[in-house]
Amino acid sequence: MLHELTMNNTISITPTERKDAEILHELAIATFQESHGHSASEVDIDAYINAKFTEENIAQELSDASNVFHFIYCNGELAGYSKLIYNTPYENLTPSNSTKLERLYVLEKFHDRKLGKQLMDFSLNLARRNEQSGVWLYVWTENHRAVRFYENYGFQQIAETYFQISVRHANPNWILSLEFECAPNGQV
Repeated sequence: MLHELTMNNTISITPTERKDAEILHELAIATFQESHGHSASEVDIDAYINAKFTEENIAQELSDASNVFHFIYCNGELAGYSKLIYNTPYENLTPSNSTKLERLYVLEKFHDRKLGKQLMDFSLNLARRNEQSGVWLYVWTENHRAVRFYENYGFQQIAETYFQISVRHANPNWILSLEFECAPNGQV
């Protein structure tokens, strides 16, 4: 568990467990609606949420050992979460030991506390400790705040794709990648 004092806030990052499915289910819906709710019609957003973020689907994701979830708390209040998948290259554009950062979400009411940065730093360090060569992710091209956030870390665009929200709607996304620099002994 990570504990820090930042801006008079106690921050903790903890791994999730299968028993956290209901909490993660609610958080996943809330954060997706905040970040993507305006990217498509309400009908299309609801269709995506009802297909992807059911409590059953979340429980299955938590049961899959290849998925690594963490919650971030601020003063004991759940503020966001991340999901990593190790050794998941993006097609032939990233090495086989690349981590996919599938989700990194912080509730809007915590955006001014830099929790996204703390969760990202934590996630990147986890990937390094697990001998990953780098991290890649999808980002909606119209989410300018998120694009800037990742660019500040050194992520670079390697491809473009569409993120399917519903059968009727897809959002343009960039695939961004960050390769870790190797230490002199070849370790990342």
